[in-house]
Amino acid sequence: MATLFLDVFPVGPIQANCVLLGDANAGDLVVIDPGEEGERIAERIRASGLRPTMILHTHGHLDHAGGTAELARELDAGLPIGLHPDEIELYRNLPMQAQLFGLEVEAPPEPNLWLEHGQKLDVGGLELEVRHTPGHSPGGVCFVVSGADEELVVAGDVLFAGSIGRTDLMGGSFPVLERSIRTQLYTLPEDTRVICGHGPETTIGREKATNPFVSG
Repeated sequence: MATLFLDVFPVGPIQANCVLLGDANAGDLVVIDPGEEGERIAERIRASGLRPTMILHTHGHLDHAGGTAELARELDAGLPIGLHPDEIELYRNLPMQAQLFGLEVEAPPEPNLWLEHGQKLDVGGLELEVRHTPGHSPGGVCFVVSGADEELVVAGDVLFAGSIGRTDLMGGSFPVLERSIRTQLYTLPEDTRVICGHGPETTIGREKATNPFVSG
């Protein structure tokens, strides 16, 4: 059984959650959604004492991928960078996304790990199952984590505590997002911890019982 290492902290002006997730026994971790402050993320990785093995993205919006270029430079430039193929247009247009907010970000390195629904990624003794969950964006994914002593899913901007991701952005659709939540998240065990893309964590059972947008 892996020993779960989890460090979730907001970054950047939009305060999206960056997730460091790893197996403390094996000494490996992955970075999920480096939205900004690449240098600060790298410092937290170094403080953990674990080795970064991948940079993964739940989707390609600015607040979840804007710090990828800086982080990749701070870490090993050869690290795999994971993204779903349907997000590539958003991801490549990160500098343009930033301009809409009066911000400036560096163009990110090209992904070299294409994420697919059902794909399994190993992080030490942990396994991350990729689930394609469009609706907030076309290529949004969640990562269902197994191998630790608790159930866990990193949900990006699909599901929040008491809310759901926006569907009024380019490529968004409420019916599609609702279907993603019902088929890919609400089918998980009710005690599954949900690490959200913004704000506090929740559980699948809590959202099925109380979420006002998508009920169980």
